[in-house]
Amino acid sequence: MTIFALGVNHKTASVDLREQVAFSPEQLHQALPALRAQTGVREAVIVSTCNRTEIYCHADSVDGPSVDLLLGWLAGYHGVSATQLQEHSYCHTDAAAIDHLMRVASGLDSLILGEPQILGQVKQAYQFAKNQASVGGILERLFQQTFHIAKRVRSETAVGENAVSVAFAAVNLARHIFAELQQASVLLVGAGDTAELVAQHLTEIGVKRLSVANRTLMRAETVATKFGGHAHTLGELPELLPQADIVISSTASTLPIIGKGLIESALKQRRRRPMLLIDLAVPRDIEAQVNDLNDAYLYSVDDLQGIIQENLRNREEAASQAQTMIAEQTQNFMSWLRTLDHVDVLRDFRQQTERLAQEQMQRASNQLAAGKPADEVLAELTQRLTNQFLHAPTRMMREAGAKGDYQTLALFQQIYNDDND
Repeated sequence: MTIFALGVNHKTASVDLREQVAFSPEQLHQALPALRAQTGVREAVIVSTCNRTEIYCHADSVDGPSVDLLLGWLAGYHGVSATQLQEHSYCHTDAAAIDHLMRVASGLDSLILGEPQILGQVKQAYQFAKNQASVGGILERLFQQTFHIAKRVRSETAVGENAVSVAFAAVNLARHIFAELQQASVLLVGAGDTAELVAQHLTEIGVKRLSVANRTLMRAETVATKFGGHAHTLGELPELLPQADIVISSTASTLPIIGKGLIESALKQRRRRPMLLIDLAVPRDIEAQVNDLNDAYLYSVDDLQGIIQENLRNREEAASQAQTMIAEQTQNFMSWLRTLDHVDVLRDFRQQTERLAQEQMQRASNQLAAGKPADEVLAELTQRLTNQFLHAPTRMMREAGAKGDYQTLALFQQIYNDDND
């Protein structure tokens, strides 16, 4: 048997190509049976996200599909050039395929090292394939072991810890400064993608008092409503700032919108209670002179980048530890596969010998029924069985001798000695 992992990802293909070969949930209903219908494909799972499309197959090793066949199927299904797809794809087999799947599920192959969302996406792809009766004993065990090692990587290493995005870094910084961040009042200035991601992280750790101020009220309402906050316009900043313990700004303004005077006035109204200000915008939203004020603590995106780089180094060290764990799990799975191969070979060998024996027994029974002497029948039965059982080994030993293949001859000698013992 062979296990294939074939696909494209953010490291090998452009966004345009990734979009062309992505599978929608509706397409998967037809795609999985079509993939299973390919010669020799026994089981299949398709993982399709914004950053990757991958096919995982368990196939026959002799009459199974080739890499070109799988690649051609993927290209044909989506109507893209097979040549172009080949230039930007990868294919792994057996141990390399198993290692790749475990790395993917553990977040080691992600755009952001250690990101946790991919594990849920792989689980969803597996469950979908299972519901479509596209998963059997081999991929069932492989994916279950993959989920197990991904959970271990997450719990036993630091690969998923420490902020590696400016949004998460900003929230993580606030959490370190405010012992009870859940009780803090947070003001988001701007309502773009970064602000929305910040709001998501804040909500996940339990922040309840959230306000969103934006140039257009409609966009502020969209973000605020999604995360249970309150929407405002930028014109309300003089009234909002005195109420904010934390201000996180990320607008697209070309000039600062929060000046030193505005923060100075807010601090007076706060009776010198400190404020944390995090400026994620480039160009800056908050004047650098704000840092000159007592009780105002301003961090820019450059300050966060230093934190992020250090955290990335920490994650990379953890990834090395995770890879060791994955390598061990891969070898365990390969050992299990080899036992299956042994069982299959032994089963086939027994079936073949039993078939030969039954054929000769039937021949002997017919001869006895025809009146042939029993001693002659037994002698012929013994001779024919011996010849048939020894035919293939004899031919292989002769070929090994002619080629000087002493390793094969030694193996036959070992089998013969063990049999005589």
